Amino acid sequence: MSLLELKNVKSEVEGKEILKGLNLTINKGEVHVIMGPNGAGKSTLASILVGHPKHELVDGEIILDGENINEDAVDERAKKGIFLSFQYPEEIPGLTVEDFLRTAKESVTGEKQYLMQFHNELVEKMEKLHINPEYADRHLNVGFSGGEKKKNEILQMAVLEPKLAILDETDSGLDIDATKVVFEGVQKLKTKDTALLIITHYDKVLDYLKPDFVHILMNGKIVKTGGQELVESIEKDGYAKMKEELGL
Repeated sequence: MSLLELKNVKSEVEGKEILKGLNLTINKGEVHVIMGPNGAGKSTLASILVGHPKHELVDGEIILDGENINEDAVDERAKKGIFLSFQYPEEIPGLTVEDFLRTAKESVTGEKQYLMQFHNELVEKMEKLHINPEYADRHLNVGFSGGEKKKNEILQMAVLEPKLAILDETDSGLDIDATKVVFEGVQKLKTKDTALLIITHYDKVLDYLKPDFVHILMNGKIVKTGGQELVESIEKDGYAKMKEELGL
């Protein structure tokens, strides 16, 4: 049984159609990459998957582990194992990274997280991801560089251990060194039970994380699926040639 199935998904934002019959199947342990030109609907796809209230699902089905989650709220989807790494993480003064992560873990799992046990496990995860353990005492994203914010998103993924991790342009604004650290961290967290859906503009991410499938999203639909050869084609010719070939 697949982990995630999207069947003819259509969505609107303030009455404007964005996704126009999108189909996608993801199995456990797979890495899927979504690429496409600006305005194709890439970030809308991420928002629909997590249940963002601004994005209305007007048709189709979202199936997670065999269960229709169309009507599930954001928090319910998180508890069922969907995680989204944001492009622009919020700063929250007064709330430490460790307190935030412990509370998030309790909320998602419904289990009490004991202070010292959680702290020790968090430090282990930070060391594995090459994140300075002192970050745990800093206020959430306050004064963090772009790279530090993105590392913190990956740390959240490590703590929450989702079934499906959606990385929405996590590489945006990162220099080469930060991109390497972040996506090598993602690679370390990849397991046979965790699927990754990576939404990106840039092929450089794929230097550190090898996808099972690459999908091209245009005009609200996945118009082509393949492997590394698709990325190379786009790098060489851009999206214009593909649009022409597909008659879009």
